[in-house]
Amino acid sequence: MTVSLKTPLGICDITGDENGVSEIRIVDEEREISVNIPGFIIPAVDQLKAYFNGQLQHFDFKLNPKGTPFQKKVWEALNKIPFGETCSYLQLSKELGDVKAIRAVASANGKNPLWIVTPCHRVIRSDGSLTGYAGGLWRKKWLLDFENPPLQQELF
Repeated sequence: MTVSLKTPLGICDITGDENGVSEIRIVDEEREISVNIPGFIIPAVDQLKAYFNGQLQHFDFKLNPKGTPFQKKVWEALNKIPFGETCSYLQLSKELGDVKAIRAVASANGKNPLWIVTPCHRVIRSDGSLTGYAGGLWRKKWLLDFENPPLQQELF
């Protein structure tokens, strides 16, 4: 079952069943926002709303992503990146035990089926620049700024 939710970044589709949420993705086309939401998806909808309202930093609803064992290992590592922080693809590869697997890690990161919840937007280049984001770099920048807003400079 898929439901559509309006977010500050566009329409988000949430797909799942009694076994958990298998996919959350941002879509660029307009669509009707879901009114009737099945009970097993309500926690995801509520938590995503709380996240965008600045009231939630960690998701804990039931997940059931589809992927290879390696992809799932990468996605588990992504879930350890704290809210408001970033890491590089190289750091992630080292953490997973193989610095040479950087391209495989980047590929698995790009195939993350759980937009925002598994925070692939928190992975950046080693030089600090933004790269590769399925939802568009402007959304990645928005999310990083939302999670770690720049400090207000003093006027005087």
